[in-house]
Formats: sequence, structure tokens, C-alpha cells
Amino acid sequence: MAALDGLPPLRDVIARHGLDAKKALGQNFLLDLNLTQKVARNAGSLEGVTVIEVGPGPGGLTRAILALGAKKVIAIERDPRCLPALQEIADHYPGRLEVIEGDALKTDFASLAPGEPVKIISNLPYNVGTQLLVNWLLPNQWPPFWQSLTLMFQKEVGQRIVAREDDNHYGRLGVLCGWRTEAHMAFDIPPQAFTPPPKVTSTVVHLVPIEKPLPCDPDKLEKATQAAFGQRRKMLRQSLKPIGGEALLARAEIDPQRRAETLSVEEFCRIANLL
Repeated sequence: MAALDGLPPLRDVIARHGLDAKKALGQNFLLDLNLTQKVARNAGSLEGVTVIEVGPGPGGLTRAILALGAKKVIAIERDPRCLPALQEIADHYPGRLEVIEGDALKTDFASLAPGEPVKIISNLPYNVGTQLLVNWLLPNQWPPFWQSLTLMFQKEVGQRIVAREDDNHYGRLGVLCGWRTEAHMAFDIPPQAFTPPPKVTSTVVHLVPIEKPLPCDPDKLEKATQAAFGQRRKMLRQSLKPIGGEALLARAEIDPQRRAETLSVEEFCRIANLL
């Protein structure tokens, strides 16, 4: 892809700007431009779409998204060291890359491209990825501002996202993702593809919003899942004691001797709706 977009190889960019990945920022740079293209292609057609990217770093995935025809990329980058490298990409694609220096956890994403078709594509920083996903899943307004999420996580997190009841990986994240999205794991990326190599395999997860999920209040569902999975080895009558215990379960017509990982998304919604 270096030949395709005419920009220098990422290793050269990183060396020239002194961009050693910072553990404190959860950075692991993906340098293989064939892989960054594969990630971007998993989001489907990008023609006419505004893409939001969190943590672009030196811009490998940013370049792939722009080369595949996105109308515009809005990139949120917390590390000021990366800004000159991203500016080179912005100069190469005039008017198509907007870089916002800031903290993604404090960003109002819905206001970034109002009225535009939006897809979110990111190699998320490890230390904030799960919280960002939960934030995107739980707005009161639904369907959300985004058409799809194509996100890179540690493989274990990806397994939790797609898990359903009676799966060892099933938990709060599986309930929230299963309630409002269709999610699947697209492909794995080995540690050696990154600089520095993380200790775990990564995976790309693709999520599409369900237009009409089961009626449920997001805050109450979060409360129910936090209580249930906070003590996941205990029976529900014990773990749900703080929010109603056996009386609540009787109203929901759920056996109080069951454990959290056996409940379907529909049953969790039933509990939440009774809170």
C-alpha cells in the first residue's frame, strides 16, 4: 500500500518522528499495511462514509481507510507526538483527514459528524477499548449515530463481546452487545504484526446495530448485569440481593438458584424492566 498511496513505509515514519509505543497509552502500532487494509475492508464499503478512528498513532489504519475511499476520517489522538505524522497524511489527502487532539473517553462522538453516515474503525488502545465500546452501546437514543463498529481488541475481549449464555466467556459485555447488536469476530492478528508485540493475540470484531432491540432501559440493564456478574459464581438469589433478590426473580419468573451465565439477553432485559 506504500506504493498505492505514495506515502513512506510506516517503519520509516516511526523512526523519523521517534514514535516508540507508550505502554501507558495502551499503544501497539500495526505496521503491516496489508493487515490494516484487511481491517478497513471488514467495515464494508466506505464510499461517501465519514469514519471515526480512535488512537490512529502513526496512521497505518488511517491510510488504509482513506485509500479505500472514505469521504473523510475524523481521528482522535491523545499522543501529541503522533500529530506531525498524521499531518503528513492530511497533507496527502487534502480536506479528508481531521485530527482532534484529545481524550476519546471525554469526546462527544455523536456531535462529530451530525447527519452524516458514520462508521467507527479503530485499533483501540488496550486500556480504554472496552469502556469506549460500552459508551457506544448505551446511548438513550437508538438506533445510534454509527452504522457499524469495526474494532480491534485483545482476543479474550472479542470472545466476551460475541459470547452468549452458557459460554465461559459470557458476561456483562456479552449481554450488552447481544442486546443491541449483531456481533461477530472477523479474524485474528498475531502479536508479531505489532510494534511492540503484545503478549496476546488480537482480534477484529464487527458490530452492526439491531434497529429494534428488546425494549429496556440501558442504565437498568447495566445495573442488573453488574450485580449478577459481580458475583458470577453465586446463585442469582444471592448476587441480585442488592437490587431485589428473590422477590425480583419471582416477578421475572426466573429460578433463583440459577447463575448469571445461564441467563439469556431476554431474561436480563426482563429483570431490568422490573427494577
